Formats: sequence, C-alpha cells, structure tokens
Amino acid sequence: MAARDRYSRKLECPQCGHTGFAEVSEDDDPRRKDPGFEIDEMPKGFSTEFSSRDPSKYMLRCQCGHKFRFARKSVYAPGGEPRR
Repeated sequence: MAARDRYSRKLECPQCGHTGFAEVSEDDDPRRKDPGFEIDEMPKGFSTEFSSRDPSKYMLRCQCGHKFRFARKSVYAPGGEPRR
C-alpha cells in the first residue's frame, strides 16, 4: 500500500474573494493512474460541488454560490507545497 502525501492549499473564490486553507492528501506513487486525491478538511464557507479522485476534476462551491475547480492557479500555505 502506498503512503499518502499531505499538504495544505489555499482556496480563493474568484468571485467574492473568500479564502481558506484545505487539507488534502493523495497517493505518493507517481506510477499509479489514479492519484487517490481526497480533501481531508474543507475550510469554512466552501463545500464540494463534484467530488473526484483527480484534482483537476474536483469542483468546489463557495458560500456566495460560485463554482470553481480545485486544480487551478492558487497559492499554497507556507510549507504546504506538495513534494514532486
């Protein structure tokens, strides 16, 4: 069984500017087809619109109602950058 990489990622709604840090994890084996992406802790004011094991397809909803993808240009928390 593969170990999990854990990191924090800053979420920011492009419509209203609401921000928060999500705690996420994924499998650290780059040979796996499915990265096993999961949001372990969602910040207040954000919710899951469409869940996916691929971060580029994971959709979030802000408290203002705006929907956006998890995987897009965003800022990582200090020390929260994923290892590559």
